[in-house]
Amino acid sequence: MRPTALALILFALAAPAPAEPPHWEDHAHTRHEHPHNPPHPAAPDADRFTTNRQSPVVLPLPGEEDAFFFVVFGDRTGGPDEGIAVLKDAVRDTNLLEPDLVMTVGDMIQGYNKTPEWMDEMREFKGIMDGLLCPWFPVAGNHDVYWRPSNDPDKPAGEHEKSYELHFGPLWYAFEHKNCWFISLYSDEGDPETGVKNFNLPVAQKMSDEQLGWLESVLARASDADHVFVFIHHPRWRKRNYGDDWDRVHDALVEAGNVSAVFAGHIHEMKYQQDDGIEYFALATVGGHQPGKVPSAGWLHQYNIVTVRKNQIATAAYPVGAAMDPREMTEELTAGAAALARTPPTVAGEARVAHDGSTLAHVQATVSNPSNFRVEFSLVPESADQRWYALPDHAHATLAPGESRTFDFTVGREAGPLPGTYDELTIAAHAELLTDAFRYPIPPTSTPIAADLRLHAPPVPLGERVLHLDGRTGYLEVASAVLNVPDGPLTVECWFKADAYARRVGLLTKTENSDYGIFLSNGRPQFSVFLGDRYATASAESGFALDTDAWHHIAGVYDGAELRLYLDGERLATTPATGQRRTNTLPMLIGADVSNAGDGMSHFNGMIDAVRISRSALYAGDRFTPARRLAPDPDTAALYNMDGRLGRTLIDGSGAGIPARLRGDAHLVSP
Repeated sequence: MRPTALALILFALAAPAPAEPPHWEDHAHTRHEHPHNPPHPAAPDADRFTTNRQSPVVLPLPGEEDAFFFVVFGDRTGGPDEGIAVLKDAVRDTNLLEPDLVMTVGDMIQGYNKTPEWMDEMREFKGIMDGLLCPWFPVAGNHDVYWRPSNDPDKPAGEHEKSYELHFGPLWYAFEHKNCWFISLYSDEGDPETGVKNFNLPVAQKMSDEQLGWLESVLARASDADHVFVFIHHPRWRKRNYGDDWDRVHDALVEAGNVSAVFAGHIHEMKYQQDDGIEYFALATVGGHQPGKVPSAGWLHQYNIVTVRKNQIATAAYPVGAAMDPREMTEELTAGAAALARTPPTVAGEARVAHDGSTLAHVQATVSNPSNFRVEFSLVPESADQRWYALPDHAHATLAPGESRTFDFTVGREAGPLPGTYDELTIAAHAELLTDAFRYPIPPTSTPIAADLRLHAPPVPLGERVLHLDGRTGYLEVASAVLNVPDGPLTVECWFKADAYARRVGLLTKTENSDYGIFLSNGRPQFSVFLGDRYATASAESGFALDTDAWHHIAGVYDGAELRLYLDGERLATTPATGQRRTNTLPMLIGADVSNAGDGMSHFNGMIDAVRISRSALYAGDRFTPARRLAPDPDTAALYNMDGRLGRTLIDGSGAGIPARLRGDAHLVSP
């Protein structure tokens, strides 16, 4: 016996039975966590598995039963003309999946008209559906057979039924596929006495003896089938205006013993129930009228995918347009999309905001296309502050690869209070990368219009506020151009409370082979200043680790002769150091390390308060008592007590008017 085969047998004997899928506590949600069916059959099989590697792990192989899947489309009609485009999207999605077949649940055309209009709509629908790579099968709905006006003396018996059977197919029929039967029923036969068709009248929602007798004969013929699937337009099992005639049909389905599921439409929302072991599914829409009340709860354009195995079925709903073509994801396309996502518009010009909150300025916004595809741009000035206005209020452009275009905007803000209402004005670029097959939406990028807010000092708040950072994206940014910290004595300090410490953590940084910064990597405080041709560093001893969930004051001091590092007023470390400080033009970041591109990385996770940058050596000796609320003095370069903000801008409390911008997930909160 081959070694591989022996290992397979021994492992199969020792392997435990498949367990239920685990419950993962770190899931964002528990949706779809509980399977509806048992695990698929799988077992080791030496004849179907080969390797020349040695491993104690034997991989069970899937069973080889004949599984297949099909797709079900919901209603197309009752919505705007644009719904036909949704149907086209559904066809494109389905062609990517290539199921065995597609079923509809009726209301394929708008109908409620006479023959000439009906014929045009029928041709349009069939022309689109015939683009499917697989066969598709219709179900008649009220829109497909109702004639209008209803009192028309020329209205034919059965209304559009003859046209339907001439062009779509029989009003009811069945077919077999892979030992499964598919049954299409007709739910608009009308009042058997008057012939009136009205889905709101129970008397008109009865199945004729002819159709019911035919159904029972098909069920008998399908008695040996693995599954029977039934399709009908009206979900009559919901009773209400449908009356209780479905009970007769349901009893016949239950008696058959192998009817697995019934699918319907009409109500334009997803509904599910199970009765006597039969699953009942109502679909929403594929282009029909869609109120979209709660898309995630079943009000959306969607289709069902049904996977069939001998002893079970699985089904999932997919939003129309959600399917992606992996064959389109070439290096060229993904690189172009990524380049667009990291290329915000550039904005030239500044708005100087007066004491009364008003301003008027002219700015220019430039968009560029770094991809190898055409890109359609929309530029939109946006702000949560309703006092802002812009002329024009938007601009459009389609740019060729490598092309750029500049647009002029006049922007203004009406006079009005700043605290509590002010928010910055940004130019947002909404872009779509265009290929022959698809329009790829790019996440919007935006650039704020520079605003001079130096005249406005923040009031002392009634309640204390601190900066909260998420440890992943959030930080506070102070532009180097406005932060006046020349070579010479320096103090950098703040209060902080960490939720956790990562391997590398920037707290207050302007370091990039130059300038200064405080780090808390692995909870070990460190203060560095670039002097001469290298960094001088004062650091807590190896093995020192700060606690979390406690407030600490930290200060880094350089007096021209040495670096000193203080924690809670106690000197932690001293390093002799002299030389000229090498400066840079990168922003100072509060709550992250600054990259050579000026972005944040190695983020701090927790809360920060009372950040002060001083042009003097404020602290000396072994200890001092740090103030919880820091105050400015003549040597203060910038001070942020987190007292308040104007939009995403924190105003400097030093008197120098140095704004700081909130980036990423950064918020002011109560401590």
